[in-house]
Amino acid sequence: MSKPTLLGEEAAAIRLKLAELIQTSVNKPLPAARRRAFDSLVRALIVELEAALSQIDPVTMPASVFDPSNPKIIGRFTALAMVAQTRHPLETVRRFYGSGVYAIYYTGDYPLYLPLSGSESPVYVGKAGPAASGARSAREQGERLAARLNDHRKNIGKATSTLKICDFQVRFLVVQSGWETAAEDYLIHLFRPIWNSEVDILYGLGKHGDDPVTRANKRSPWDTLHPGRRWAAATKEDARSENRISEDLNAHFSTHPVYRDMPQLFEAFISELRQD
Repeated sequence: MSKPTLLGEEAAAIRLKLAELIQTSVNKPLPAARRRAFDSLVRALIVELEAALSQIDPVTMPASVFDPSNPKIIGRFTALAMVAQTRHPLETVRRFYGSGVYAIYYTGDYPLYLPLSGSESPVYVGKAGPAASGARSAREQGERLAARLNDHRKNIGKATSTLKICDFQVRFLVVQSGWETAAEDYLIHLFRPIWNSEVDILYGLGKHGDDPVTRANKRSPWDTLHPGRRWAAATKEDARSENRISEDLNAHFSTHPVYRDMPQLFEAFISELRQD
């Protein structure tokens, strides 16, 4: 029988200690806090062991493995397809069948939006799901995307003291049912659009008003900056002051640079696909 090597002895000691820890937790159930701590400890050990294997392995592991079936990957390429579409004036979009994703762009001279004006960074991105989840064709999906864009056109058109509908353009893409959410998620991740609620600066465009019972809700930042919707005017208090919104926008643009042109945008997209 061969004598155990030093490495074998160390490995056996690690196995024994781990077995003792597991047995202890099984024999006497741990309180929730200690169980979470034990869970974190074991997971950290796994990460350390994987790192150790990578260090001694003469063959390099890739930084990531490209999986075309991953919903996030499909969402990313669907978003890229949307960005490749022609921009249309928002006020001229007509009725059409289909659900999918879209992006709204600003081209005007409103002072707080000048960093975005005429750029490839949208002020808002969104999705419209199909009329029926199993819809297989654009006709079966219904006029969901067109209806959503028309709704935005109406809301923006009411803010006549600060915005002009002729200063807005839109890109949109009809998408196979079920993939619109993944595409929207990536678009929000890429652009951090200032009107999206996920960015938490100027949320409120999609709000449709409160009934008299809930009228005490605070006015959304979007309605504070762009008055015009009658139900919002009846709200008594702003969620954020105009000064706070201005400060938030300045901070946002300093940490999330605007994509001025397509080459810059495509470089950002490609950089996230590189396996360095």
